[in-house]
Amino acid sequence: MKVVKLERVESEESIAQLADMFRLMGDASRLSIIVACLREPVSVGDIAKQLDLSPSLVSHHLRLLRAARILKGERRGKQMFYSACDKHIECVIDDMMAHVGEPDVED
Repeated sequence: MKVVKLERVESEESIAQLADMFRLMGDASRLSIIVACLREPVSVGDIAKQLDLSPSLVSHHLRLLRAARILKGERRGKQMFYSACDKHIECVIDDMMAHVGEPDVED
């Protein structure tokens, strides 16, 4: 079991930043966009098609996710491709998916 180092999140500013990040990831559409970008860089159009969302809505969500340093964009020709900023994002999603998949424990 991995030990969480809480001293990193003790300051009020760190707690506020973490809460903002979880708030952003708490939206189902944004979380679906993040998951879509974990395996490989994906274009706005492909994300929109894959998730059945409008490209403008996907772009809006991507703007928020980029500002929070959850996703990053890389220009390839005329298109932008999005992927997770770093392995931390993938680890958070993986850990929470593992938690969701655990059986309920009675108190």
